[in-house]
Amino acid sequence: MRKIQIVMEANNPDSRSIRRGREDAVKVRRPCFMSRAVLTLCAATALAACRAPVGVVRLNLPEVHEQLKGDVLTTGRPSTASRTELQRRGLAERYTHDPATVLAELHAVLLAHPHDADLLFALSELSFDHALHGGDRAYYLATVVYAWAYLFGAGAADRLDVFDPRGRLCADLYNVALARAFESTQRGEIVLRSGPRTLPFGTLNVSFDAESVVWGDRRLVDLQSASDLGVRGLRNRYRTWGLGAALNAATVPVDPARDASGLVLKRIRVPVTMLLRPVTGAGTDASTAWNALLELHAVTEERAVTINGRQVPLEYEPTSALAEAVSEAAPWRMESHGFFHGRMVGTGASRRLGALEPLDPDKIPVVLVHGTASSVARWAEMLNDLTNDPDVRRRFQFWVFTYDTGNPILYSAMQLREAIEGVVRGADPTGTHGCLQQIVVIGHSQGGLLAKLMAVDSGDRFWRLVSDKPFDQARLSPGNRDLLQRAVFVSPSPFVSELIFISTPHRGSYLADGFVRRLLHRLVAFPTDVAGLGGELFGDEAGSRARLRRMPTSVDDMGPGSPFVEVLSSLPIAPGVSAHSIIPVLGDGPLAGEKDGVVAYTSAHIEAVDSEFVVRKCGHSTQGHPQTIEEVRRILLEHAATVSAAGGCRDAGTH
Repeated sequence: MRKIQIVMEANNPDSRSIRRGREDAVKVRRPCFMSRAVLTLCAATALAACRAPVGVVRLNLPEVHEQLKGDVLTTGRPSTASRTELQRRGLAERYTHDPATVLAELHAVLLAHPHDADLLFALSELSFDHALHGGDRAYYLATVVYAWAYLFGAGAADRLDVFDPRGRLCADLYNVALARAFESTQRGEIVLRSGPRTLPFGTLNVSFDAESVVWGDRRLVDLQSASDLGVRGLRNRYRTWGLGAALNAATVPVDPARDASGLVLKRIRVPVTMLLRPVTGAGTDASTAWNALLELHAVTEERAVTINGRQVPLEYEPTSALAEAVSEAAPWRMESHGFFHGRMVGTGASRRLGALEPLDPDKIPVVLVHGTASSVARWAEMLNDLTNDPDVRRRFQFWVFTYDTGNPILYSAMQLREAIEGVVRGADPTGTHGCLQQIVVIGHSQGGLLAKLMAVDSGDRFWRLVSDKPFDQARLSPGNRDLLQRAVFVSPSPFVSELIFISTPHRGSYLADGFVRRLLHRLVAFPTDVAGLGGELFGDEAGSRARLRRMPTSVDDMGPGSPFVEVLSSLPIAPGVSAHSIIPVLGDGPLAGEKDGVVAYTSAHIEAVDSEFVVRKCGHSTQGHPQTIEEVRRILLEHAATVSAAGGCRDAGTH
């Protein structure tokens, strides 16, 4: 290989010598006017000549997908499809500086070409982009009209392709923009009413049926958009993907005078969907007035609607509605107050038993009963998973029971039994709805003992813990006699056919020792009727040979070896009632030595159950554990199949 050597002359810095091998040097001079800047320019030109103006660069996968699939909802800037439409029409630069004028020009083009799908899509996204970045709120409504035309206008059925992401993006733009178009600027509430609404290119005359806000015996109020809500504290987030602005609504009674008899929980948030149907699609004529029908749908009533002969699913946000409902302070505050102050819960049956939705006689009720110093909020994880399972939702409705957990267990069980009976007999006085005769009661911890008391026949066993005298010889006022008889003479509920015990201390809790019982007995306040009964009962019976000398708290009842748990654990579950145990344990050793932190396995385990499921390495509060929820799901679906096969409850079908 020949060597090329460049040598600068010692006496002339502007000259070079080139040697090839051993040949004599050839002197090369450059003109004196070639400056350093010229050389730099030449070098840059040479480099540019070597690199093509168009090419590719390797990116990581998220960057590529952001370029291809990013849109105004995910990145804050219009998608590639919309930017391409602007570039093709030479409007990209003008849109940056004057979006309103460009949108008006594009709308004029659409009037001449009403079925241009690319233009319809671009107008929908660009209108949203303009509204999002400071444009008039009327552009949100324009987004809705354009997106509707893209999805359901002439030729929509032919152009919608499952592989084209623009269809899903148009639905998302429609959903979010619809909520923002009807949102009050003062407090974010969605305001639904009839009347004209301004569009950038005319007027939209909206018709709304005010009766659509009625939900059972309650009215939907305080509508809030769910599109910008995050969820914390729940493992899974469920969304029913479809069309419509997903909202969460509070409720108030239609008839305030009858509010005390209502079953729906007062603080519930209801997943609802708002739908706007433009009667005339955007760009179909040159008029400046359009008409539209505004609808409101609750998740319990409709899951899909018909649009131009097509079944279209509605979009709902059930998880955020549930999270918003249980995030309020009231349920959590009641946990300790409901234990120490036995007057927290009202005396009306419906105040103790509440539902997530209006009663449906063609669904089997599932009653959730929480444990000591707990609340209905502890069921949130399980409710989130089960109510969003289509098979469970189709067959079951969920009720929750709230009670003052420091009260005597027999008293709380009486409240549960009578609350269930009151709701069922009120809803089905003739007993024609079989689903209401197949209730499932799920009890956690102390709640499991209440559940068992729905399916036993005690005779006078509990009364004999109070006194050695026959009940009819006890000197009691008529009111106290009636209360005591309802509480201590237990018979199976005719409406309960399935029990699920979770972390239940059938033989007592090792934490409820003598010191804890004595301390808590001084702190727990009984409700007036219980305190009055105790004063009369034990004053009269002070000289008897009774094992029980004072009104017990729930912790007294759950103490190891307490007379109450001894009697209850000995009572068999009534024939025809199925029972199942779910038992958590902290370790993975032999079950006989395991505990869950509150209850020993040997206390939670009973022989007379149809199934037992052990959740390893899990503490006492296992209601939200995935294995626990899956086992409850299995039991419920098995129960529904058994009931359906026996003809005891018709399958309610898809709701």
